[in-house]
Amino acid sequence: MELLQQIDLSEWLRNIFLYDKNAPLIFTRFFFWAFFAVALAGYSLVYKNKNRSIRAGYLFVASLFFYYKSSGFFFFILLFSTLTDFFIGKYIYRSKNELTRKFLIALSVVVNLMLLAYFKYAYFFIDSINLMLGTDWQVVNHLALWANEATGTHFNVNQILLPVGISFFTFQTISYSVDVYRGETKPVNNLVDFGFYVSFFPQLVAGPIVRASGFVKQIYEDYHLTRAEFGWAIFMILKGLIKKIFIGDYIAVNFVDRVFSDPVTHSGFENLMALFGYSLQVYVDFSGYTDIAIGVALLMGYRLPQNFNSPYKAKNVGDFWKRWHMSLSSWLKDYLYIPIGGNRNGSVFSYVSLGIILAIIVLLAGKLILVPVLAGAVLIFAALAYFIPSLKQKIDTNLNLMLTMLLGGLWHGASWQFIIWGGLNGVGLVIYKLWRKISPWEKYDNWLVNIWKIALTFTFITFTRVFFRSESMTVVKGMLHQITSDLKLSIIPEVLLAYKWVFVVMFFGFFIHWLSSKWKERIEKWFVEAPFWVQAVLAAVTVIVVYQSISSDMQPFIYFQF
Repeated sequence: MELLQQIDLSEWLRNIFLYDKNAPLIFTRFFFWAFFAVALAGYSLVYKNKNRSIRAGYLFVASLFFYYKSSGFFFFILLFSTLTDFFIGKYIYRSKNELTRKFLIALSVVVNLMLLAYFKYAYFFIDSINLMLGTDWQVVNHLALWANEATGTHFNVNQILLPVGISFFTFQTISYSVDVYRGETKPVNNLVDFGFYVSFFPQLVAGPIVRASGFVKQIYEDYHLTRAEFGWAIFMILKGLIKKIFIGDYIAVNFVDRVFSDPVTHSGFENLMALFGYSLQVYVDFSGYTDIAIGVALLMGYRLPQNFNSPYKAKNVGDFWKRWHMSLSSWLKDYLYIPIGGNRNGSVFSYVSLGIILAIIVLLAGKLILVPVLAGAVLIFAALAYFIPSLKQKIDTNLNLMLTMLLGGLWHGASWQFIIWGGLNGVGLVIYKLWRKISPWEKYDNWLVNIWKIALTFTFITFTRVFFRSESMTVVKGMLHQITSDLKLSIIPEVLLAYKWVFVVMFFGFFIHWLSSKWKERIEKWFVEAPFWVQAVLAAVTVIVVYQSISSDMQPFIYFQF
């Protein structure tokens, strides 16, 4: 009996402290809330300490444990990125030589992007080279190889896994170095404070992307949390759980994933509804994560930026990207779009970016014949810009916009689907820029015109999602074929009846999203001002209802894969 108890205790401790790839630490698992409760209990002992680095150090350690439980030994990659940019930022600030400062900022960008490219695009580059040159190169995980040689471990050297959240924390460390270079923020006091800034667990693996200029100063402020902020934090957490589990996971498991897995076996109407369902799913999934992150961070006294603002209320594509994944959109604008020329002109950076994208297109196609074709197209546009000066700024500014969206697509992954998705959104932005100058509807702001604008924008964004969600172009073709040639309107009543609860949940999700902001603010205000006991009862009921709706194992957040 005593031996069994020891075995059970040992197993229990392993489950708590060791990484399990089948049970990562995510917001929707009960283990996370146990972790957060313990972390919050420990935080209550240090949060008022006058030495802010003790508070930051405690949360840095807690965040590293969180990341280890979410991604295993990839937390060494997080530490490497943290160390690199801490010292680069420090030397940028100290240096008085502009050439040295430019070298250091370039070093930060190159190191971070090379790290990202190695983990995210290694298979893409090797497969493309093999396709074009007929070679048989294999991907080698050099980090695993070095670890095996140094420590005698047995990591698989023939497989490169993507560290969770690498796209987010590399962008975050790049922005820190750039902000220090621009003089928009001062370096943090020490490595512990910087490690906390980079790894703060609520937003570590899926954002929002936090700027140093907006977050670092909070490290050195006194802890403060008003009664209203406490209520709002709880409200955000509950709202996030409802979005993610009750709406997103339910429609994904019971409908959307089934259709996308084999679109040709479903009618055109089912494919169309799955496409609109995915538009809802990806929003509630990602914004649900952000809501929980904002609420959890606020309970510890830290304010994270808003990441979504009812994006499906957007009246045009430009408005949509001001409302969707706002931290990434603003990051791309400030650190990519404006530096390459923005809406003013082109730059060397513009043409370097264009060359990178065209090279990736050639690699994706696997055909060297595209090199002269694409080069010829570039020369034609360059000639037009040179001989017709009035066209130059239009070509440059629209090129900058397209490049930003294409690179935004590639940030999600190197595939035709993401290239096309980014390109379609870029085309949508360019067309709207031209259309609004001649549109007779721009001056109207009545409810009928607004409904039309919102519906048109939402439909276009939903159409682009087929490329974002599909795992291959075969799935894209199958889905579009079914929608355009096999709609089968006669079976609509049968489909609605078969998936009645899915469509009820979808209707609920869209209804809440399109509900007037005034009504949402009233509901939020009522909860925030309600007595503690009312908030506690509502929280308990919400948690019970939400977790009762789970129909399979916990679904990972969609943006964990990026």
